[in-house]
Amino acid sequence: MSQEKVGAIGLGLLGSVLVERLLQSGRRVAVYNRTRDKAAPLIAKGAVWSDNPLAECDIVVICLYTTDIVEETIDRLGELRPGTILIDTTTGDPRQTTLLGQKLEQHGVAYLESPIAASSDQTLRGEAVAIVAGPLDAFERAREVITAIAPRSVHVGPWGNAAKMKLVNNLILGLNRLALAEGLAFARAVGLPVGDALECLKQGNAYSVVMDVKGRKMVEEDFSTQAKLSQHLKDVRIILNEASLLGIDLPMSELHRSLLERVEAAGYGELDNCAILKAYDRAQSGTSFLRRK
Repeated sequence: MSQEKVGAIGLGLLGSVLVERLLQSGRRVAVYNRTRDKAAPLIAKGAVWSDNPLAECDIVVICLYTTDIVEETIDRLGELRPGTILIDTTTGDPRQTTLLGQKLEQHGVAYLESPIAASSDQTLRGEAVAIVAGPLDAFERAREVITAIAPRSVHVGPWGNAAKMKLVNNLILGLNRLALAEGLAFARAVGLPVGDALECLKQGNAYSVVMDVKGRKMVEEDFSTQAKLSQHLKDVRIILNEASLLGIDLPMSELHRSLLERVEAAGYGELDNCAILKAYDRAQSGTSFLRRK
């Protein structure tokens, strides 16, 4: 059992799961969150509170909403120590993460972009992949900690590349969810039992892992949150901003954004991202394609 103390900043859905994974690996974990009450369940499981993990720990895992918030939090906590390794699991903007890595390097701090390709539930089950960019020597020094939170990892090169790869991943993943939602809505509209339709799809050439992770939730209209719809909308906006800067069109992602915005405006942004299904509610009657009222 490792006695190494690892810091953790950001205790949202995924951040809390990352702490649980670290605790399960036998590590002592010093946790920090802007609102301290979110730490209580993790402290009950063995974590300890820290007013500043950056001052106490040689390796700190960060899981926040945007790169802007990562920078603000680091600046607010301060006390960066040379030799510290920051493992940032935030899905961020590639240009910002590159600049942040360069800024931290000037302070002797090794920055590893490490966004996680998995939902919070998948991560807790040990099914996550960490997409890592940054100095290889820091990656090797932090490998045991990264493996504790995500058993599989891939190093994709210099700063910025992990954010880019996560955006590519999320583009495809989100469109897979949208396609499944539309397919199930269509199945109901033509008179097929959606549960049976899902099981048939899982056996055929239209299969995707999304059917395993989100299919049953869509069939049962279970929108309990594994990853928030609004958070995915944030990622789609970053994707489209990158595309605009590069002068390329992503028409499917443009449509996806408009549908996500419609669902968010209807009040479902804090629900699971499978609530994209709500885009297929019959507006004129207020009923769902999947469940006859």
